[in-house]
Amino acid sequence: MISLVLPVWNEARRVERGVAAARALAAEAGALGLPPVEIIVVDDGSSDDTAALAERALGSEGRLLRRPHEGKGAALFAGLAIARGDRCLFNDIDWSVSPSEVQRLLRSPGELVIAVREGQGARRLGEPPSRHLVGRAFNRLVQWSVLAGYEDTQCGCKLIDVAAGRRLLPLLQERGWAYDVELLVAAEERGLRVVQHPVAWRYEAETRLRPWQDGPAMARAVWAIRRRQRAGHYRAS
Repeated sequence: MISLVLPVWNEARRVERGVAAARALAAEAGALGLPPVEIIVVDDGSSDDTAALAERALGSEGRLLRRPHEGKGAALFAGLAIARGDRCLFNDIDWSVSPSEVQRLLRSPGELVIAVREGQGARRLGEPPSRHLVGRAFNRLVQWSVLAGYEDTQCGCKLIDVAAGRRLLPLLQERGWAYDVELLVAAEERGLRVVQHPVAWRYEAETRLRPWQDGPAMARAVWAIRRRQRAGHYRAS
């Protein structure tokens, strides 16, 4: 079984569309030769009607987990903790990585498969140049400081072996936007097989990430990860 975890925070305008896309994928899984799909929506303490709309959209076809607001990483890790599948798929509610792209990614081997928007076979659609430049600058910081060889750590679509992922959970301290970096650092340090899967990704103007406001906090988080990495926090004892 695949556990599809969708984190949401104040997404009343698009949560129903996102859940509908998830339900369509789950309904088609058998015909596509994929394992059954369970849907888990994790509400990260929304202050609008997101949770109620998600619950209505899910019906009996999925689970809603309500949590206090801690950040995207915290929401995803809470979903992983309750997943019933063998593999857990993280994806954004806007489906900027489309269901057809997700279907291809689900066939990839590896204990951790990350969608990447850079390199051969990848495409970024509709992204403003300024946003792309900010993302590339952050990636250079990540590669220089903690994680060489990864041209894209921040795409929201990732597939992880549930048993392996739960072994990493006690190591993970980043609860916000930098959770991706720490997850990959921990996976590398613990010897997980990581696969980079190129995708077509479409920019969505309503993204919750605000590069100019959130960027400094993400940079500080990378330095905190670097300190823990150098102290041996992620290595097996």
